[in-house]
Amino acid sequence: MKLIRFIYQDKEWYGELIDDFVALYKGDIATGLAPAGVDVALADIKLLSPVKPSKAVCVGLNYIDHIEETNAQRPDEPCIFIKPSTSVIGPGESIIRPAMSRRVDYEGELAIVISRTAKNIPEEMAAAFIFGYTCANDVTARDLQSKDGQWTRGKGFDTFLPIGPCIETDINPAALPIRTCLNGKTVQDSNTKYLLFGVEKMVSFVSQVMTLLPGDVILTGTSSGIGPMVSGDTVAVEIEGIGRLENPVIDPA
Repeated sequence: MKLIRFIYQDKEWYGELIDDFVALYKGDIATGLAPAGVDVALADIKLLSPVKPSKAVCVGLNYIDHIEETNAQRPDEPCIFIKPSTSVIGPGESIIRPAMSRRVDYEGELAIVISRTAKNIPEEMAAAFIFGYTCANDVTARDLQSKDGQWTRGKGFDTFLPIGPCIETDINPAALPIRTCLNGKTVQDSNTKYLLFGVEKMVSFVSQVMTLLPGDVILTGTSSGIGPMVSGDTVAVEIEGIGRLENPVIDPA
């Protein structure tokens, strides 16, 4: 199922995307979802980010080729950091380049969506806590990340986490083609089979550190090919079987 979150008639809904219409669902990820028995045209809704996470936990340096391009040391365990909930935007919303940064990069990634509260989960049980998967862009102020020596500021600006367009609940994440396009040109082209740490390992590891809540997301890392974006660019993250997440880039007003 491709689950989306959207505005319809001034009300927020979840729904299943089916061709050019949406089947409405009552409830949410935390409380449970049930068909509402109503279908609406895709043209009549405003698409939102598919989740409103309390936090986004990101795994850095999780593709070997990206480790090599950044001259980083290969980690022995997942290297994690957090992006705040205020960084989340949905499909079509603008990524705003902060005035204090001179270089803002794209990082296309697969994101895991958590289905229920998870704490100290064994790796072999992790799949039961995964609701599905979506596309994400771990936007990064690269100059500030390097300057600070830690990643909170460089990763944490408002609009620095586009997510969407949907949550795919029925897909195997083990070997998904993933690419990032900048102004229609492919700039990252990889596959989730090259992840250093798999999705079950990441869910288990993060849950040993902090409690994961329904709707939280874990970003699984980016491949080689990272690069800058400027105002007027359009960036898109595509994952086979999930969809295409596209956002324009603008300067602050």
